[in-house]
Amino acid sequence: MTVSKWALDKAHSSVDFSVRHMMISSVKGSFNEFSASIEADPSDLTTAKIEFTIELASVDTRNDDRDNHLRSADFFDVENTPTMTFTSTQITKKADDEYEVTGNLSLHGKTNQETFLVTFEGEGKDPWGNLKVGFSAEGKINRSDYGLSWNAALETGGVLVGDQIKVALQLQATKEA
Repeated sequence: MTVSKWALDKAHSSVDFSVRHMMISSVKGSFNEFSASIEADPSDLTTAKIEFTIELASVDTRNDDRDNHLRSADFFDVENTPTMTFTSTQITKKADDEYEVTGNLSLHGKTNQETFLVTFEGEGKDPWGNLKVGFSAEGKINRSDYGLSWNAALETGGVLVGDQIKVALQLQATKEA
């Protein structure tokens, strides 16, 4: 294949996260609104250009009170910083279909370099002849690196919300004409 533009298929993609709660369990959530600009050769992602944007107000943990707290100034402050963005800067092949994608992650007014493990899941044509590709990505970020430091101490020791956020993406894209 050659480098092509790919349109994100949001109906077949997801952006999920999890974080430790009370040091004894994990809370999972998703972002329902996101977009991407992808220029890539799926058979060799090392030359890809990837920009990804998440609308933070679309956070969904299946609990309205928690979601509203996450949107507030204690966490995302969506009125002042409505999006989280990622722009790739370096992509290194680790195995046949696995890559380390490093880039600049901007959240809550701060930008840090983060690396995610990305797997090319394959390609195929849909029933209408459109070429589709699939990718999965996972990684971890520390929310305190982005100034998201709200927390509450627990009577038994420890804190209410963990610092490390696990991120998991499932992405499907369609080759643009």
